Amino acid sequence: MQKKNVILLVLIIVLLNIAVIRYFINKSNFPEPHTQVLEVLSSRPEKAILDSNDTKTERRILENQKIIVSRENAITRSVELVKPSVVSVNVIKTEVVRNEPFHSFFFDDFFRGFLPRQYEREVKSLGSGVIISEDGYIITNSHVVKNASKIKVTLADGSSFDGVLIGNDDVNDIAVVKISGKNLPYAMLGDSDEIIIGEWTIAIGNPFGFLIKDSKPTVTVGVISAIDRNFHISENNKVYKKMIQSDAAINPGNSGGPLVNINGEVIGINTFIFTKSGGSLGIGFAIPVNRVKSITHEIIKYGKIRPIWFGFKVQDITPKIAYNFGLKSSQGVFVSYIEKAGPAEEAGLKRGDIITKINEQVIDNADDAEIAVSDVRVGQELKIEILRNRKKEIKTLPIREYKDSSGSFFKL
Repeated sequence: MQKKNVILLVLIIVLLNIAVIRYFINKSNFPEPHTQVLEVLSSRPEKAILDSNDTKTERRILENQKIIVSRENAITRSVELVKPSVVSVNVIKTEVVRNEPFHSFFFDDFFRGFLPRQYEREVKSLGSGVIISEDGYIITNSHVVKNASKIKVTLADGSSFDGVLIGNDDVNDIAVVKISGKNLPYAMLGDSDEIIIGEWTIAIGNPFGFLIKDSKPTVTVGVISAIDRNFHISENNKVYKKMIQSDAAINPGNSGGPLVNINGEVIGINTFIFTKSGGSLGIGFAIPVNRVKSITHEIIKYGKIRPIWFGFKVQDITPKIAYNFGLKSSQGVFVSYIEKAGPAEEAGLKRGDIITKINEQVIDNADDAEIAVSDVRVGQELKIEILRNRKKEIKTLPIREYKDSSGSFFKL
């Protein structure tokens, strides 16, 4: 029995020694839990608040940093590049108002000699624009500044300048305004021929600026929905050729602002929308920047768009015309008038020719013909494909300036 007790006592002593040794080993390698928390709180309190475990805390901070970095993408960088060059264009216009009180025959007759039949009033309107040079040339829509008696341009940083209308192309709805400034922020103009349907696009402008009272532009994002959309609006004689369609929201006040790609390049000038309510339905249109470049160059150099002398007129092919000329379809336009000693006569066009193409653009009707010639400038040429006696011919018409200031241009 004594032998067994001795063995048991030895075993207990050994176990106690092992326990003591483990305790001191653990104490030397790891601080007490409360000591660890105090150290973390004193050196990195923000991590300790998240988690007292160092590894978990650092992992969470790294994840948060990745999220922040991921928010800075190509779109946000593009906005930062272009936003300083986007301006608000505040305009005071003079409108003529016809006086028709109560629409009453008796009232009109009684006061006919006392009240003016029409009078002028000042109306405020707002659009957007984009600076394209450090010395202050700005592109906007013609309809934004048309009939303006005063133009005030406000930059994104809140600085304000008086604007001077250098010139406008009312047909293509582009105007150039100049402000006096140096080292102004300006946007880079891209290449609208390189646009891809479905690529990201950004509309920047100042919609509802009168209500918001803020000079900083707003941003909407979408994609290129379609290209080469053609419109000829007869009532105001505007030609919108090869327009860019985007679903980026364009609202009142956005007119004249830039449509931008993710490289921070202007690819179009926002112009109008299809809408039933006055707000955006996701169907907006911008003028391609390559056409804007040509128009802007002409305006800055000459102060206007030089009128073009075509020397001929066209009309749609009616069933009667198709029958008389033995045509199988009504596609194309009929040359109805040739001016003597004009460019068309010199080019060899004749009355009765059927024009089927202008500069490789297929012509189905008179609207197509107007759109096809809307981009040409003085010094260029028109390549016209015609049918004469059922045979195809090509005529080259040189573009000249129309010297009679009372005549119309961009009209066939």
